[in-house]
Amino acid sequence: MASETAQTLDRGLRLLQLVAAAPNGLTVTEAAAALGVGRAVVYRLAGTLAAHGLLRRDTSARLRLGAGVLQLARRAQPLLAEAATPPLRRLAEATGATAHLTVADGAEAVATLVVEPTWTAFHVAYRPGSRHPLDRGAAGRAILLGRTGIFEYVVSAGELQRGAHGMAAPVLGVEGLEASVGVVALTAFDELTTAPAVLDAAAAVATALT
Repeated sequence: MASETAQTLDRGLRLLQLVAAAPNGLTVTEAAAALGVGRAVVYRLAGTLAAHGLLRRDTSARLRLGAGVLQLARRAQPLLAEAATPPLRRLAEATGATAHLTVADGAEAVATLVVEPTWTAFHVAYRPGSRHPLDRGAAGRAILLGRTGIFEYVVSAGELQRGAHGMAAPVLGVEGLEASVGVVALTAFDELTTAPAVLDAAAAVATALT
């Protein structure tokens, strides 16, 4: 019985992950094929997850994430802040640039935590909650790079806002989290000094979350 329960839980979690990774939702048939189970199994799993608000079926009967996931995400915010704030603070002070933790949300990158340097006369103001496509800007492209397992930094110039320069690196090895750590400034970075600091901060956040 314990083994059967664990298998059901595993399938339910995998179903959540599949739906979360599908911007347009999934049909029951698509989910069943991806999980390697019958449609009846998916119906049972989806029904249980829907009862807890974690999944829902839209007007086209496609499976999508439910509002309960947002509640879980909000409760996870303190954990992210506790783990990421010290590395981001060190990064901001070392580079004199605004540091940020950015996470993937479907096809978009969302600035989740922002730390500004304390000693600069001018720096970029970056609002938490700001969104942009994953394939634009250093933060989003670093997340995409992280999907390949490559730990390297990405730079950008003027992709999201004219005159703004970005550098970011993926946060790797944290199950269920696609994120990057980066900095944004009004001038181009000295990659020889800034890149090691960004990479160190991304690694520190990953370590704190694992």
